[in-house]
Amino acid sequence: MDDGTGTPALKTKRRVLSVLCLAELLAMSVWFSATAIVPALTSSWKLTGADVAWLTMSVQIGFVVGTFGSSLLNLADYFPGQRLFAVSSVLAALSTALIAILAIDVRLAFVLRFLTGLFLAGVYPVGMKIMATWTKQDRGLGIGLLVGALTVGSAAPHLINALGGVGDWRPVLFLSSGLGALGGVLTLFFVKEGPYRSSLPRVNWRYTLGIVRQRELALANLGYLGHMWELYAMWAWLPVFLLSSFQLVSIDPLWAGVVAFAVIAVGGLGSVLAGFLADRYGRTTITIVSMIVSGSCALLVGLFYGGSPAVLALVCLIWGFAIVADSAQFSACVSELCQAEHVGTALTFQTCLGFLLTMVTIRFIPLLVDWVSWRWAFAFLSIGPLGGVWAMYSLRRLPAASRLAGGHR
Repeated sequence: MDDGTGTPALKTKRRVLSVLCLAELLAMSVWFSATAIVPALTSSWKLTGADVAWLTMSVQIGFVVGTFGSSLLNLADYFPGQRLFAVSSVLAALSTALIAILAIDVRLAFVLRFLTGLFLAGVYPVGMKIMATWTKQDRGLGIGLLVGALTVGSAAPHLINALGGVGDWRPVLFLSSGLGALGGVLTLFFVKEGPYRSSLPRVNWRYTLGIVRQRELALANLGYLGHMWELYAMWAWLPVFLLSSFQLVSIDPLWAGVVAFAVIAVGGLGSVLAGFLADRYGRTTITIVSMIVSGSCALLVGLFYGGSPAVLALVCLIWGFAIVADSAQFSACVSELCQAEHVGTALTFQTCLGFLLTMVTIRFIPLLVDWVSWRWAFAFLSIGPLGGVWAMYSLRRLPAASRLAGGHR
């Protein structure tokens, strides 16, 4: 990844960004740590469908509160990124570990999952901001690598759970917490911001409100909202969908966890490949193609429910690949369209909006399962990509789109 300027030294850049991606992978392993152990928690704590939804939604709520407060106070631009990332990672890891240590029912788990999300607001958008300070012409690939690492990290608890057996949930939380804390330590000692970091801005909460009035930023954020309408509901409920489908054909539940890990993790590859292509052929082009593929999968995947596990897994893998491929490019768009000194704030505000929306679809999926069964529940998610395609096509036609990817719209 070379931006063509000759500075900083390519070896330093590669080393820092490699550690940053590893730290992001490790830190984000706590996000779905509770979701991965839902079958065991359901048995231990007698969870209802609403309880399961709130286990994931409490993280989203915490993340939204954290990102909204951070964007208003410009924290991601005001504090050194590596320190904010490190402290946030360790606190998110501690919140996750405390579930295994203290929680005897789901009520305390809700509070601790909220805190996990709150602290992760200092990890994901801050990591993207750090990446933006090291990249320019290759920003799509750089943020794609980071989102790819996040994706694999989000999938990791499903693999940990599958390898450890689906009945013992506390070791999953402890291991995820340990990985998250390690990510924070690595960031503190081996990551720093790059040469494209702007000078320290004054706190300007009005800039956050101005983002929604700038047409090109509004369209990039609308595209991101279409993407997020689909993504986290799919990530949260696909393991349950697979488990239910596999049980209908007498497949060991262990394989549902393995396939869930593979489906989420393959999005990391999609994110990196899309970043490489977007830098060369255009951000709006790649996001539109990705959303057409993922939206089609959301519409059709239920038709394979209860059928051949191999065919269902294949369709889900295609969905998992496409559903994340566009994610980094919405962030890259915002970083290229906003004021340079407020990249961190703009990225944090974007993620705040996106994760606020995810609570709607995460909560709706179990209701739809009751109404229309798993065969059609995920079809509801295709609405988001449809709207996202419209937003990115509209952005593509604006003069401001010439600032994207060095002129590649």
